[in-house]
Amino acid sequence: MIRVLLADDHGLIREGLSRLLGSVADIEVVAAAGDGHEAVRLAGEHRPDVILMDLRMPGIDGSEATRRVLKNDPTPQVVILTSFSEREEVLSALDAGAIGYLLKDAEPDELIRGIRAAAQGDSPLAPRAARTLIGSRSSAPSHQLSDREREVLRLVTRGLSNKLIARDLGISEKTVKAHLTAIFQRIGVTDRVQAAMWARDHDIA
Repeated sequence: MIRVLLADDHGLIREGLSRLLGSVADIEVVAAAGDGHEAVRLAGEHRPDVILMDLRMPGIDGSEATRRVLKNDPTPQVVILTSFSEREEVLSALDAGAIGYLLKDAEPDELIRGIRAAAQGDSPLAPRAARTLIGSRSSAPSHQLSDREREVLRLVTRGLSNKLIARDLGISEKTVKAHLTAIFQRIGVTDRVQAAMWARDHDIA
């Protein structure tokens, strides 16, 4: 059973998600928070497997709540569930330790698959969020990476594991994995070897 905590400041959304997920045999909603502070508190009380975290909430936002949750307990897998797919917000959430980023207009099946993927340690990323990270081909090269993405990629080329990359950069392994997922999608590769070769070809190594 996948134990899920919901964090969203809109009651109707919390109720709708609770009904949807309550109908899924292998998912149990253990608690629902109305703001970031409550999300941090309930995460400590219920120790969920997956947290669906809204991005914009009163008090502290989803990125900061994610950071605090994972500082207290690194085991939950945090998936941002929001209406916003701006590049800086996506990157902020991933840097905070979120393992995935889904949008509220996702189909129910996509959301359920995302929860299951996160519970297994994978990084569900909404196609629109992925396109935001990739950027418009007409306005910028598809291989344009953030400074943090370049740091991660540089360490990949040195053969470091996710654990060692996380230690070197002072971030969680889940954050490293989320960055790698975004990097692979942005540069059009499917594994670390291809990413390392791409990095060397583009003078990032």
